[in-house]
Amino acid sequence: MTKAELIDKIASGAGFSKADASKALDSTLNAVKASLKKGQKVTLVGFGTFSVVKRKARKGRNPRTGAVITIPAAKTPKFTSGKALKDAVR
Repeated sequence: MTKAELIDKIASGAGFSKADASKALDSTLNAVKASLKKGQKVTLVGFGTFSVVKRKARKGRNPRTGAVITIPAAKTPKFTSGKALKDAVR
């Protein structure tokens, strides 16, 4: 499902115009991004939890040359699905 298709579903399900549904979705995504940027978790009960995970620096290999390289430490977003979402997919 693309973002445009999701906007269509939100608009029809909530009785919004597509413009209002787009604003609502963008606002929600921006709020999630802002919280993750601050290092906070975002928990949507029944859906799942967005969090930030710190990865340690590690050794890797350049696939073209085979040379050993160091991959720097980084923060990355993580999503853990909730029980209700897992049950709905099964």
